[in-house]
Amino acid sequence: MVEELAAVGVASARDNPYFGTAKAAALRAELAAGGAAAPWRLRLDTGIAELRLGNERRGLEILTELCDGLREGRIAGDFVANLAANFYLGVGYLRLGETANCCRRPGAESCILPLAEPAQHSDREGSENAIRYLLVVLANTAPDDRWHLSARWLLNLAHMTLGSYPDGVPAEHRLEPALFATGTGPRFANVAQRLGLDAFSNAGGVIVDDFDGDSRLDLVVSDWRPEAPLRLYRNDGAGRFEERAAAAGLEGLTGGLNLLQADYDNDGDLDFVVLRGAWWYENGRHPNSLVRNNGDGTFTDVTFLAGLDAPRCPTQAAGWADYDNDGDLDLYVGNEHSARAPSRSQLFRNNGDGTFTDVASAAGVTNDRYCKAVSWGDVDGDRDPDLYVSNADGDNRLYLNRGDGTFVDVAGERGVVDPQQGFPAFFFDVDNDGDLDLFAANYGTSIGHIVAHLIGVELAGSGRPRLYLNDGAGRFREAGVEFGLTYPSLPMGANFGDLDNDGWLDLYLGTGDPEYESLMPNLAYRNVGGARFEDVTMATGLGHLQKGHGIAFADIDDDGDLDIFAEMGGAYPGDAFGNALFENPGHGNRWLTLHLIGTASNRSAIGARIRVVVEQDGRERSIYRWVNSGGSFGASPLRQTIGLGRPDRIDRVEILWPTTGRTQTVTDLALDATLTVTET
Repeated sequence: MVEELAAVGVASARDNPYFGTAKAAALRAELAAGGAAAPWRLRLDTGIAELRLGNERRGLEILTELCDGLREGRIAGDFVANLAANFYLGVGYLRLGETANCCRRPGAESCILPLAEPAQHSDREGSENAIRYLLVVLANTAPDDRWHLSARWLLNLAHMTLGSYPDGVPAEHRLEPALFATGTGPRFANVAQRLGLDAFSNAGGVIVDDFDGDSRLDLVVSDWRPEAPLRLYRNDGAGRFEERAAAAGLEGLTGGLNLLQADYDNDGDLDFVVLRGAWWYENGRHPNSLVRNNGDGTFTDVTFLAGLDAPRCPTQAAGWADYDNDGDLDLYVGNEHSARAPSRSQLFRNNGDGTFTDVASAAGVTNDRYCKAVSWGDVDGDRDPDLYVSNADGDNRLYLNRGDGTFVDVAGERGVVDPQQGFPAFFFDVDNDGDLDLFAANYGTSIGHIVAHLIGVELAGSGRPRLYLNDGAGRFREAGVEFGLTYPSLPMGANFGDLDNDGWLDLYLGTGDPEYESLMPNLAYRNVGGARFEDVTMATGLGHLQKGHGIAFADIDDDGDLDIFAEMGGAYPGDAFGNALFENPGHGNRWLTLHLIGTASNRSAIGARIRVVVEQDGRERSIYRWVNSGGSFGASPLRQTIGLGRPDRIDRVEILWPTTGRTQTVTDLALDATLTVTET
């Protein structure tokens, strides 16, 4: 595998659409050959290509020459040419300011919206120049034009970086401070730098879980650059993390946009998969990795031995579940099918001997669409895991498990085909009624849509997420607007967890897209009683502006509340950033952490349903959880930290084990405790 990935790295350095140098080199050559007669579009494309590779000064030089040449009449161009030149100069200078300040001198407040004084730029060149060019765009476009709305957003951000917001922003372009004062709640601090977890990277995934069996949470973090190493951070129990990838045998296992853990061989330690090639079409036919935990602090890539190598398809989406209820975990890999790279999805049935067999065709789950998310969940309560597949190119799928090894797509009749430009999606119990609801994000929006939403302007194409409520029988009602999920959020990474330990599951969305102008806050939503979500992004300090990818909720410091790890950094080399870990300040509520170990069921207990019954003021309340790693891009621990609110006591815990269907009851439980429960 190491040899295979090294070859991928060599080829990608030349041909990869995001990291390869071939395209930019070809543009440079064409521009040089054209000389003074080179057309404006070639100049624009070359300048943007240089910015994306991190050659900021060279890109700005090309774009400045274009802008000046258009203004002076030396370069032929129309209104769109002038608009694009000024806009991308504004964007390029903003990125220059980020590089000189937030990247080279990062701090805990860097890029947290609204930008406080510690986040302001001491090197002012980038933002001052960005303002100059963005004002040209604003002066030459209508207030409801997409260019105008995007430039308005970036103008306000640029002034924030200089400390001249709000008064320095012209009144007609100002976004008032009240728009950045949403929600209530204590503030989370980004402690990644202090703990040694702030690796500078591009887009990637994260797993937070206990990989060495010492009951402390470790991290595995990836970076999708084909030559970038995996990082394994071992929790030393003293508030620091030691990077151990090389010592653990992970050296040479490079790349990967997403990661997902499970004990696939039921030997008592956690293994994981690395998913590669997403967004790269024919250039993304790279091998995924199945990485086996050897139980002694080392790992072995067993992809070829396990039969998971072929065919190679671009992917970032997968999910573990025991779909046939035989006591071991199977793996669904959702591939990005397209005309350029035909890629059917795969269902790998676990043979119980360390190998897998692809049964997707026989099971009826090949999808044949551009898959961006996979989530397993028992939507109809029959103990057979069902499968939701989110697609970026049309209808999503809800594959109902028939219990005989086959599935049927019921998304249309169950009302869950939208959004049409899907990305992260997952099952969770949003209203705490004991059945699984469904969150399905929309990836069809932009920063222009954010401004339009904030100022109340209708802009075509704005996509909101969908929230589907389960009626208990596996039929769904869409309730996104009812729950307040109207913000055009553009999520990539997304996950859920109870941030305030009140018993209701909250959301955190890592937002953005590959374009440099897409500087938008990651979003935090507090679940208010299972009836609505409150946007608490700004109040809590969770509105990081850089690109958010893998997201995990985890009690990393063992204090009973869930922190948030966010793998940050954009798609292109010049858009890298440091990863973030937001420490939960605590909310005063009680909690219980459960680590379940299956015996007849899979050892990871994936698919087990937990019901915690608490008593407060003489009344019972039930809180439900399902064992899984949470969202579809980023993996939370399989052990469940469950917020309880402020009960007087825990009456009992009921665990429904998936393979046997038996319910195991545990009593005499203490509040604020961690408990391991083995299936009996």
